[in-house]
Amino acid sequence: MCELFCLSSRLPTRVTFSLRKFADRGGLGGGNVDGWGVAFHDGREVRLYKEPEPAGDSPWLAFIQERRLPTRLLISHIRHATRGSLSLTNTQPFARELGGRTHLFAHNGRLEGIDVPFAASAKRFQPLGDTDSEMAFCLLLERLSPLWDGGGVPTLAARLAAVTGFAAEMRSLGPANFLYSDGAVVFGHGHRRTQADGTIAPPGLWLLQRACAVDAEATAPSGVTIESGAGPQEIALLASVPVTAEQWRPLDEGEIVVVADGQVLPASLPSSRSQT
Repeated sequence: MCELFCLSSRLPTRVTFSLRKFADRGGLGGGNVDGWGVAFHDGREVRLYKEPEPAGDSPWLAFIQERRLPTRLLISHIRHATRGSLSLTNTQPFARELGGRTHLFAHNGRLEGIDVPFAASAKRFQPLGDTDSEMAFCLLLERLSPLWDGGGVPTLAARLAAVTGFAAEMRSLGPANFLYSDGAVVFGHGHRRTQADGTIAPPGLWLLQRACAVDAEATAPSGVTIESGAGPQEIALLASVPVTAEQWRPLDEGEIVVVADGQVLPASLPSSRSQT
C-alpha cells in the first residue's frame, strides 16, 4: 500500500526530506514503486514536488535536500498504484484551491465503488486523473465548499463535522487512511492497511508528538532530518508506519486527529466504529 507522512510544527523548521532512506518503500528495496510527492505549505500556497517514478531514483531528491525549505507543515506520499495509470495526474498529494488557499489530500487504501457516490454529487470539483483517491478528494471538497464559500475561514467544528461524515462514507468502501490539509490544520484519519503479515487491519496511521527540541538523530534513519531551529519547538508527526524508534501511538480504527502548530487539538475525535 501507499505510504503517508505529515509534519506539523509550532515554529518554522528546515526539513531535509531527501527520501533516500524513506524511499526504500518506493524504490528498488520496497514494494511502492509507482511515484512520490512532497508538499511544503507556504502561507496559503504550497511548494509541491511530485513525480510518477520511483522515489529512490529521482534526481529531484538532491534538489529538495539542497533547498532545505523552512516550513511548519509538510505532507508526503509514496504511491503503490492500485487504480489509474502511472502518470503525473495520478501522483499524490493532490492540490486544489478552495476559499482562496491551497488544500492538500493524500490517501492510502482502495475505495471500491467510489464512482457511484462521485457521480451522484460531482459538481464543482473534477479529477484530473483516474484514481479513486482523487475522486475521494473531490468528494471531500464538495462537502466542504459550502463552508468556505462564505468568504471567511469556517469554524473548526464545522470542518471537522464535514471530514468526519466523509471519512465514515469512505470507510464503507475500503481502507481509507488519509491526510487532508487546508493550510492551517491537518486532519489525519486512520483506518486499516495491509500489515506485515498480509492481513488488512488497523492501525492505518500512527502519531508521534514531541514538545522539546527535535533530535535529528532520531529521525535521520528514516530519511527525514528535522532541524531544531531557535527556541523551544513542538512537533507532531503522522505516518503510515513509525519512522523512528520512539513511542508512536497507533490511531484507532476510524479515529480522526486534528493537528496544528505541532499539537493535536482537543477537537480531535475518538474512534467511531459505529460509523464504519
